[in-house]
Amino acid sequence: MTTPLELNYLAAYPQALRDQVAALWAAGKLGEALLARYPVAHVVKDDRALHAYVDRLRQTALRNSAPLSRVCFDSRLQTLRNALGTHTAISRVQGGKLRAKREIRVASVFREAPEAFLRMIVVHELAHVKERQHDKAFYQLCCHMTPDYHQLEFDVRTWLCHVEAGGSPLWPSSGQARLHALKDE
Repeated sequence: MTTPLELNYLAAYPQALRDQVAALWAAGKLGEALLARYPVAHVVKDDRALHAYVDRLRQTALRNSAPLSRVCFDSRLQTLRNALGTHTAISRVQGGKLRAKREIRVASVFREAPEAFLRMIVVHELAHVKERQHDKAFYQLCCHMTPDYHQLEFDVRTWLCHVEAGGSPLWPSSGQARLHALKDE
């Protein structure tokens, strides 16, 4: 790997962890380490399946919360610069009543990721339904919904470093997998 690994996504982590990730990248084994831990991509590929997936998690962890109006993959999110997912709440006055709509958008980079990575992003955005700020209560709620939330967040951030540095796709889409198979023949 000739491209140096930028650890922007891991800036808040201890130097020892950042050094381990950098050493794996330098040895060309960062992708292998992620693949060993997360060998397959999830099967949630379209917006309808994503909405069902998010709704199951919401009903399990946040039973008293209102249903979401819309859940979708969004290719316009700045996946490697700004946000990996967004949660928005829109309130409108209709007649004499106030109507609230909530939606979650997940960066389309997560279409070709392991289920654990998708779950981490969805749990993060669902936690914003109850807790607006990234404070102690927010992270406690994330850990309540997914006990290994902090490890998943670290692994997602490590994967994003791999992607940003130009690492090869770890979980290629079915089209990419067919293309790689044809090249190998």
